[in-house]
Amino acid sequence: MTSIKTFIDTNRDSILEELFELIRIPSISAKPENKPDMIRAAEFLRDSLKKAGVDRADVFPTAGNPVVYAEKIISKKLPTVLVYGHYDVQPAEPFDLWNSPPFEPEVRDGRIWARGADDDKGQLFMHVKAFEFMTTTGTLPCNVKFMIEGEEEIGSVSLEKFCRDNKKMLEANVILISDTTMIAPDIPSITTGLRGLSYVQVELSGPGHDLHSGIYGGAVLNPCNVLCDMIASLRDKNGRIAIPGFHDDVLIVGRKERDAMALRPFDREKYMKSIGVDDLGGEKGYTDLERTGIRPTLDINGIWGGFTGEGTKTIIPSKAGAKISMRLVPDQKAEKIAGLFRDYFLSIAPSGVKVKVEYLHGGEAYVSPPDTPEYQAAALAMEESFGKMPIPVRSGGSIPIVSTFEKVLGIKSILMGFGLESDAIHSPNENFPLFTFFKGIETIPLFYSHYTRLKS
Repeated sequence: MTSIKTFIDTNRDSILEELFELIRIPSISAKPENKPDMIRAAEFLRDSLKKAGVDRADVFPTAGNPVVYAEKIISKKLPTVLVYGHYDVQPAEPFDLWNSPPFEPEVRDGRIWARGADDDKGQLFMHVKAFEFMTTTGTLPCNVKFMIEGEEEIGSVSLEKFCRDNKKMLEANVILISDTTMIAPDIPSITTGLRGLSYVQVELSGPGHDLHSGIYGGAVLNPCNVLCDMIASLRDKNGRIAIPGFHDDVLIVGRKERDAMALRPFDREKYMKSIGVDDLGGEKGYTDLERTGIRPTLDINGIWGGFTGEGTKTIIPSKAGAKISMRLVPDQKAEKIAGLFRDYFLSIAPSGVKVKVEYLHGGEAYVSPPDTPEYQAAALAMEESFGKMPIPVRSGGSIPIVSTFEKVLGIKSILMGFGLESDAIHSPNENFPLFTFFKGIETIPLFYSHYTRLKS
């Protein structure tokens, strides 16, 4: 019987070329002009899953971008794994910071360089090829379903309704997701927690049109100046978010768990070097890893206003704005946090400007306990593949739909990701190491095998 390693070695070039075909489709969910590309990506995945051996594969329209659903049911007596992933990607701007075109994948220095190489086309395609190996070799031990959406990067706005409308079709024992990271190529880990997200956009309006900064400066409030002052007031001197009531529902992690988290290997100097900074900062009283795992945060994702072109233009701009994301921890609710933000931001605005706050999207935090058969199956698979037991970690990132899965479908998720912090997801020069890509394909069949055994 062909082994998974032989399958990978034999099909290495074709696997990469198929992935590259998917990556070349600029499926940017945030841009309406890329709607045709979203449909192309969905159809490509439908056809790839048919080729991989599913019994059924369909593209389901939604109010937004389509959902790809596929399945192979062996026996109702066997457990069912529902694989979730997303084919949409982040915008690639700024293009001038890319070392190669973002939608023309290249292999350099042992890595795939392209938008979506890791998040989430590369990690998703590992599952397609792992499934293909199991069907072609007759080693698929359980039932498998796929649910692949095209709106994860914009908050999965259509997926909750899709799940509610198709609960019977989506019945499963566990949801398997690869959209997270490992500690290092030689230090596997399983994500046991995700932060939630509350995302808002603010806009300040001042004068009815741009004004001459010499004639009017000093008498008229500048929306850009005011916005900077207001943003600065969102944190106190200790880096703690200053919005009243923001921390009321924060789940406090005890000393015992914090001590266990501290056992995770962490090279501060290497970490800083990998992201190109000379120092780190954040909320006082917490370690670097705690700040990204168990504490809520507030970050400005973008800010605009006035003249930013070459040369000079001396104006007081009429408008200024910003996009702001707040990462949440267990027990915090996205809409409640957005409301607290709105109330506070409006309260600190001077009377010379008008302020608009819009809640864009959000989702709740998620915790997956490590004492379940699902987690144990993932741990055994990674131990067998990497030669060492994975470390459970809490991620600072968010996959808002994961908490929705549990709420709507009643199914827990296992976050068995193979990305690395150095993969630069959401940034120019996103990449994915070939080693972890192929190691993922090697590991996934082991999960199915161990999970089926543990659930029997």
